[in-house]
Amino acid sequence: MKQRILMVDDDEGILSALTMLLKSEGFESQAVTSPAKCIDFARQAEFDLILMDLNYSDDTTSGEEGLALIRKIRSFDEFTPIVVMTGWGTIEVAVSAMQHGANDFVQKPWENDRLLAIIQNQTKLAYAQKQSQKLNEQNALLRQEVSRSSKVVCESSAMGRVLATIKQVAKSDVSVLFTGENGTGKSMFARYLHEHSHRAHQSQIAVNMGAVTETLFESEMFGHVKGAFTDAKSTRIGRFELADEGSLFLDEIANTPFSQQAKLLRVLEDSQFEKVGSEKTQTVNIRLITATNSNLTKAVEEGHFRKDLLYRINTIEIAIPSLRERSEDIIPLANGFLRQAAMKYGSEPKRINQAAQDVLLTYSWPGNVRELGHVIERAQILCQSGDIQPMDLGINPGGHGPVSAEQNTLVNCQDLRSFDEIERDVVKQRMTHFRGDAAKAADSLGWSRSTFYRKLEKSRD
Repeated sequence: MKQRILMVDDDEGILSALTMLLKSEGFESQAVTSPAKCIDFARQAEFDLILMDLNYSDDTTSGEEGLALIRKIRSFDEFTPIVVMTGWGTIEVAVSAMQHGANDFVQKPWENDRLLAIIQNQTKLAYAQKQSQKLNEQNALLRQEVSRSSKVVCESSAMGRVLATIKQVAKSDVSVLFTGENGTGKSMFARYLHEHSHRAHQSQIAVNMGAVTETLFESEMFGHVKGAFTDAKSTRIGRFELADEGSLFLDEIANTPFSQQAKLLRVLEDSQFEKVGSEKTQTVNIRLITATNSNLTKAVEEGHFRKDLLYRINTIEIAIPSLRERSEDIIPLANGFLRQAAMKYGSEPKRINQAAQDVLLTYSWPGNVRELGHVIERAQILCQSGDIQPMDLGINPGGHGPVSAEQNTLVNCQDLRSFDEIERDVVKQRMTHFRGDAAKAADSLGWSRSTFYRKLEKSRD
């Protein structure tokens, strides 16, 4: 795409000369003759650089109009480079312009080669700066995703069918909705879909829609410009822009605030949006992946979810089976979680003896794969020998939930430690491992932050 330059000068002759020069070098340009018109265009469209004079009709010597224009632009646009043009005797004003937010300056009458070199240099720097910010935010999100990732295990026929469908669907850009119970690994399969698509070399950006508040929805999804609201100290790139050319995964889609669903539908249908506080329309190209454990058809009937949004996201719907529907995968998954836990804590992976395997296979797993991961990690930590016994698992054989504190104390009576004592040790170990980061420690145990903080205080008593 051609780079676009916004030129601002009250001299029509200068604007004509600049227009011809820039056109000959392959640039597109927009000429305006006043600061007010400059602001209008800068708010409504994307430009790669603003080339502006410092003096206008109200004041032809001090440069104050130009300085005020720079400040105004920087109040809503941090990235677009500004190059000021100044006459002889006003170098001090040009320096002041750079202190107010301009990126460079050129003297009038200008030398074409120098002016073009400045424009090319500043547009390259601005592009690199914006890409760097985008990459930093993508990397932060990627680190969160990688920390939750696990290898796909497929020993069961049920999972074989799911993976075959995902690989087939991945070849297109069709919207995919993953459904299934909590803990079945829907987010992992969303990553698997992305990794087998033609967008795999680009980023997949994940958003937990249940954690996006109604008041921050637009800022989170579409971004905001500096000064858009009280706490907008800098421009923020939204999730849609971060996912441009890649995939956008909206987890827990059923929790999207109803009042915001129309805005979400609009960007999904038109591939266009505006940052909060900006009038510029931006275009994105994303592959949409969503997931839910809710019945969206029922949500539509109850008036909690828009029917047109449902039709937009469920072009292909893939149901992820529960763990009890794929029992052949339980032991391979458990062994994988053991290896992960051993690597995390720098220890040798334990072995699951046959009796413990029988318990794993007869348990109902209401929390599915996520619960299995937590059970195995806990067993790797608490097991006192090389073999994991049924009592190390902390679950009721053939039951529907973990053992109670009283049961756990009886089961582990040989080491004379109560459940609370073991729990305190686990909390302390996690805090040590994560170097005092309570948020990461809580996530690793599958506990909410409030639950972890409560147990952390209890461990200090």
